[in-house]
Amino acid sequence: MDDRSIRELLKDVAEGRLTPEQAHSRIKSLPFEDIGFAKIDHHRALRCGVPEVIFCQGKTPAQVGGIAERVLGAGSNLLATRAEPAHFEAVRQICPEAQYRQLARCITVRREAEPPRGQVLVVTAGTSDLPVAEEAVVTADMLGARVRLISDVGVAGLHRLLAYAGDIQSARVVVVVAGMEGALPSVVGGLVAAPVIAVPTSVGYGASFQGLAPLLTMLNSCAAGVAVVNIDNGFGAGYLAALINAMGDEGSE
Repeated sequence: MDDRSIRELLKDVAEGRLTPEQAHSRIKSLPFEDIGFAKIDHHRALRCGVPEVIFCQGKTPAQVGGIAERVLGAGSNLLATRAEPAHFEAVRQICPEAQYRQLARCITVRREAEPPRGQVLVVTAGTSDLPVAEEAVVTADMLGARVRLISDVGVAGLHRLLAYAGDIQSARVVVVVAGMEGALPSVVGGLVAAPVIAVPTSVGYGASFQGLAPLLTMLNSCAAGVAVVNIDNGFGAGYLAALINAMGDEGSE
């Protein structure tokens, strides 16, 4: 239940289309719904503007399906991350229109859609970084941002990145996804006035330490305006990018 639906509910009560008892029945699950193995935060859409996202890793298909059923039952869009095919099958049984973004490992259901706004650009150093980048793309898209992906423009061939300099400089937020030594966010940070969100990935040979080496490189960036999320955290980067992108729309009103 989001801000719009609360306002409509109160209007229906005020104009006599709903009794106070009927309205109470609709909102009685706020602030959360306890289903035993999970406490679903239905209040989050009202509080944060985004409904609760399901992190599927470590959950059984039945648990993911049970949570998804309650989220969708509240009228919200659905985003589930780190989902395996078995999780998707459980969700599809209760919602046939659910979609599975295999590379991103995300399940989505879009019940309500507004025109995309702003411009979030997701850039990858290599093709091997695409699963994490796609998670960022799906997340930002589900949160209402206009998103574009540019892949395989790492520092091993810098001319590839410079070919997109105009696109990068016109973005409101840039998410840069890189493994190996993780140098690309610093390069992008030196080219743009927009915030840069760096995402280290676990792609690389042994001395990259499953993403620790690029994480440290990004944390030590000499370019200003670069923030860093956790290793392989495409969701966190996409979420933050969408929030920053939306604030730009508010400032232009």
